[in-house]
Amino acid sequence: MYSTLLGFITAFTLTYLILPSIIKVADQKKLFDKPNERSAHVSPTPSLGGIGIFAGTICAIILWTPFDSFGDLQNVLAAFVLLFLIGAKDDLLPLSPSRKFMGQIICALILVYKANIKITSWYGVLGIYDLPELFSFVFSIVVIVGIINAFNLIDGINGLAGSIGLLACSVWGWWFFMMDRFELAIIAFSFAGSIIAFLKFNFTPAKIFMGDTGSLLIGMVCAILAIKFIELHREIPVGRSFAFDAAPAIAIAILILPLYDTARVFIKRMMQGKSPFYPDKTHIHHLLLDSGMSHMQATAILVGVNVFFIALVLTLNKLGTSTLVVLELAIAFAFSTALYRHVLRKKQVEKSTEA
Repeated sequence: MYSTLLGFITAFTLTYLILPSIIKVADQKKLFDKPNERSAHVSPTPSLGGIGIFAGTICAIILWTPFDSFGDLQNVLAAFVLLFLIGAKDDLLPLSPSRKFMGQIICALILVYKANIKITSWYGVLGIYDLPELFSFVFSIVVIVGIINAFNLIDGINGLAGSIGLLACSVWGWWFFMMDRFELAIIAFSFAGSIIAFLKFNFTPAKIFMGDTGSLLIGMVCAILAIKFIELHREIPVGRSFAFDAAPAIAIAILILPLYDTARVFIKRMMQGKSPFYPDKTHIHHLLLDSGMSHMQATAILVGVNVFFIALVLTLNKLGTSTLVVLELAIAFAFSTALYRHVLRKKQVEKSTEA
């Protein structure tokens, strides 16, 4: 039990101590993320913060996780290391989207095939419960890669990806702790500790960005925790404390911002005849900036919205998975549509004023 707290403290301390050195080296070697037409920042900023997050978290996990109770941990760590190398390479010398995507698939294969981290039931969504083995294997890879990319895509303004990752790791860390799954709680709270240390340097004015190294790793950790959260509910006796009736819907609520925003922009781009990976400034955080908010105001609003979804679904979890997923999507669609129309009206007023 105390290992959970020690993991958090270790990860926080190491990341907090490492990041100033990374910032200094990046400044000396001119390793900056330079602004472009899609950037939300205006000055060159180091983008190697993920190295500090990775170092602090990995050390904490290795030091404090009981390997005897988490036999697949070595496979999870192998996937972490591989994804870290992919992210670091992309931060220093950008990879093509196809190569980065293939690397993510390999990491997901390690998690699903070697670490047995996979979704085996849809809990009655579309009338489906237990999944065939092959479908479960493929679907789990899609989910893991999807969540990894979702966090990569929302990492566009100061504090956002880190804050959402912190929220998710904290919620799941608490749940695993209460369910006596300390090996998973250590992973969750170790990442939470590293993210808190990182956010100290990432809040406006940002001294460093997490880069792909950080956002990809946070996405992978959240994917692992989400799948474990869903799957462990199949083993919990009915009526036990902290067991929920709609685990998949709760997992979606915890990750609603990255999942919904990624799905929204992908669908919109494909409807316009573009690649779903076509870079633009149509994410929800970009809309909030266009509405006149600062980075920190937009981050606070989106984290608050995410907390609202979690509270709503936890309160209504007796409604069942299918009903709650539809409700989540409907509310998210209404929110994003209202925001888009507000920004559109604002731009029209500004054009008419200039004319």
